[in-house]
Order: sequence, then structure tokens, then C-alpha cells
Amino acid sequence: MLFLLLPYSATAQTKSVGLVGKEELLAICSTENDTTYVINFWATWCKPCVQELPFFEELQQSHPSTEPLKVVLVSLDFEENLHKRVLPFLEKNNIRSKVYLMTDTRYHGWIDDVNNLWSGAIPATLVVRKNKKYFAERSFDSFQDLYDFVHP
Repeated sequence: MLFLLLPYSATAQTKSVGLVGKEELLAICSTENDTTYVINFWATWCKPCVQELPFFEELQQSHPSTEPLKVVLVSLDFEENLHKRVLPFLEKNNIRSKVYLMTDTRYHGWIDDVNNLWSGAIPATLVVRKNKKYFAERSFDSFQDLYDFVHP
């Protein structure tokens, strides 16, 4: 598995974004260990996606260390917009969660593999906890709304 990390350092803090294709994405979506993975599919041009991102950041920051949880943000922005839109957006909004940019734009070739109920609309969120997966093709209206979905 190969991840390409691209640094962006407009400020002293450096943000890295991993570029992933179908196989790498599916590996992320099928991780089975004691960590709960909250994988959010979003884009900078998607208003509901942008509105809910602070809830994912709060979830990552406020989660107790006794229950391992990792938030992963998968951007569906086009790769050519990485430096002019995605990285500046992440820096401006102080996004600390792990971020990947999906390079495979043949969405019909991998969306069903993430979840067969996914129409392809974003925002969409997949929770992977041990051998169970929970999927939501919707935006979250509040931190509590997201928290309740992640902790059913």
C-alpha cells in the first residue's frame, strides 16, 4: 500500500494530505482492530460537508483516550484542486484530523465497495468498529447528532 503525502506549509504548522486510490481507500474502510474509525466523505465545494466538519474535529479532540477513535476525512475534490483549494481550506479551518484526497474519480467503480446503499451523494460517513460498519448518507446537524451516530 502506497500513500503519497503532500505537505503544505503556509504557516508554521504543516498539514499533510494523503493521495489514495480505490485499493488504499478500501483498506482504510475495512480496518479491523480496537480503534473505531469514523470516515467522512466530503469536498470543499459541498456546503453541508463544510458545515459539519467542525463536529468531526470536535469528535476527534474530545474523545476519551480509553476508547480509541480516529477520524479520517476523505476529500472528493479533484486532484488538480489540492494546492489551490483543499490545502488552503484545511489550513484556514485548522483541520487536525487525518485527510486523504481520493484520486480515483471513477466513483461507480468503488462507491458500492464502501457501502452498497451509497448513491454517491456527499456528505457521507462510514463508521467501522471491529467487525461492524454503520453508514449514513446525510449531513449531521450538530456534534450531538454525530456523536449519537458514532455511539449507537
